[in-house]
Amino acid sequence: MMSTIAQGIGLVVFLAVTFMAAGIGSLATTPNIPTWYAVLAKPTWTPPNWLFGPVWAALYICMGVAAWLVWRQGGLWQARVPLGLFAVQLGLNAGWSWLFFGFHLPGAAFLEIVALFAAIAATTIAFWPRSMAASILMLPYLGWVAFAGVLNFTIWRMNP
Repeated sequence: MMSTIAQGIGLVVFLAVTFMAAGIGSLATTPNIPTWYAVLAKPTWTPPNWLFGPVWAALYICMGVAAWLVWRQGGLWQARVPLGLFAVQLGLNAGWSWLFFGFHLPGAAFLEIVALFAAIAATTIAFWPRSMAASILMLPYLGWVAFAGVLNFTIWRMNP
């Protein structure tokens, strides 16, 4: 059994790692929102720009807590497969921002977001036996990425 202090440190580490991925992605995203993204043709159902930050912040918190819940059930070694999948989807998450916003490649970003969706689904499934709560915490993220994938595809098709 882990001490309360170890569990608290673990939570901080998982949240920090998750938000580091967010930070890496935002390096590509933030400067391109008022410039490149602003002039793209977008569907009428595109959420307003101000909504993305709070939604992603909430999703990153859920992701970090979910990974922590899985880790605290037995540590890194016992949870290496689900946490390895978590790391893969985290890398894909940051990579999507660079493809879409940084390199202005919505077609490549769409292919990558399909892989990201699959990685999130695999992570969510792998989390289930270790922590039902962790799997449930991943579901809003899975839904948002599905929506983002449709939006990405639509923007790609509207901007040949």
